[in-house]
Amino acid sequence: METGQLFSEQNENHLPPLAVRMRPRTAEEHLGQEHLTGDRQFLRAGLEGGRLYSLVLWGPPGSGKTSLARLLASRKDTEFYELSAVSASVKDVRDIIQKARSHQHLGRQTLLFLDEIHRFNKAQQDALLPAVESGHIILVGATTENPSFHVISPLLSRCRVLRLKALGYPFLQQILQRSLQSDILLSRFQVDLSDSDRDFLIESAGGDARKMLNTLDIAFNTVQSSDPAADRIVISREAITAALQEKKLLYDRAGDYHYDTISAFIKSVRGSDPDAAIYWLAVMLEGGEDPVFIARRLIILASEDIGNAEPFALVLAVSTLQAVQAIGMPEAMIPLSQATAYLSAAPKSNAAYMAVRKASENVREKGAASIPMHLRNAPTELMRNEGYGLGYRYPHDEGGYSDQNYLPEDRETDAPFYRPISNGYEKFIAQRLKSLRPRRYEK
Repeated sequence: METGQLFSEQNENHLPPLAVRMRPRTAEEHLGQEHLTGDRQFLRAGLEGGRLYSLVLWGPPGSGKTSLARLLASRKDTEFYELSAVSASVKDVRDIIQKARSHQHLGRQTLLFLDEIHRFNKAQQDALLPAVESGHIILVGATTENPSFHVISPLLSRCRVLRLKALGYPFLQQILQRSLQSDILLSRFQVDLSDSDRDFLIESAGGDARKMLNTLDIAFNTVQSSDPAADRIVISREAITAALQEKKLLYDRAGDYHYDTISAFIKSVRGSDPDAAIYWLAVMLEGGEDPVFIARRLIILASEDIGNAEPFALVLAVSTLQAVQAIGMPEAMIPLSQATAYLSAAPKSNAAYMAVRKASENVREKGAASIPMHLRNAPTELMRNEGYGLGYRYPHDEGGYSDQNYLPEDRETDAPFYRPISNGYEKFIAQRLKSLRPRRYEK
């Protein structure tokens, strides 16, 4: 019996959330993951009654992981259990495994859907391993995190990892339209949602169908409760905005999106796009990222990617860290934005960074060479008699520069390690080094 057949005025207030009511009941209704559910794709056979395999569904929130698991378990020969790794214990897992053995004797298979599998510790995952290996349970784990970092290798090797995508605008639009037309509650009303407000709702979801439907659900209930007798419900931008006020950003300081966002931030600064860099900065700060962490990353970037093309960049980055530590949030976003804009616009050079990498590689391959005698310290008469410091020429006695050799003799041919480029202040450095050591820098 469909949910709609159970509906009455008396149970309207006890309906599940809209996102639950609109869960797809067939593979065709499950949108946005056609690379997995389409004809001749991996999951299609399982959805149509073929063999089931243990899976890890990896994808962003609201991409349909739970819906896929429920579709796989909707077959007549399958018992379905669902656990959340946030609250489940090893005992819960063992109880289900025991039930699965009983089901197997009756010719039925057991599918365990484990939401947020990345939150299970090693001991909890170890408890699952024998049952998955023996086939007593079909495990379908869902995670927003990279499973290679959070799922133990023995368990991961017995599961097929499937990557789900964030839902694009066309799919969210279809889900939204289907909800307005066929949901057991919304379809009873004339719901007015302008094109611009519809776009606003979809874009605010960030690819998350559950977030979109929950926002619509809250907005609808808020408007409808103000006039219970109305047949026409107008959902305005203001109603959507109010429903979004308690939203949780996709950004997660402990998850993959944390690393992906700081990566996008650094690459935007490196690529000299201050608008993109400041956007990703805002995403991190709005998501609750530690501003000190961001400031430290800017210090690294100032040396690694800007270097001597703009030496002031490092000074500004260090000052920004000090300012952030001194004033805290929310004011800390101001110096962070200033530094981000300046570093993004600054000329770029990784020559100093590449120099130390090349020198380190030389030391690893050839070992540390003997230090030339004229460069050695000679604090005692015995050491001076042994030739320590002999022949050293003090550059300031020669006008500030001495052309003596400072590298071990067998490493002179490996130089230069530092190769300044003709960008920003480093152009001046390159010209000076070529004039001082023409044989090394013109070869």
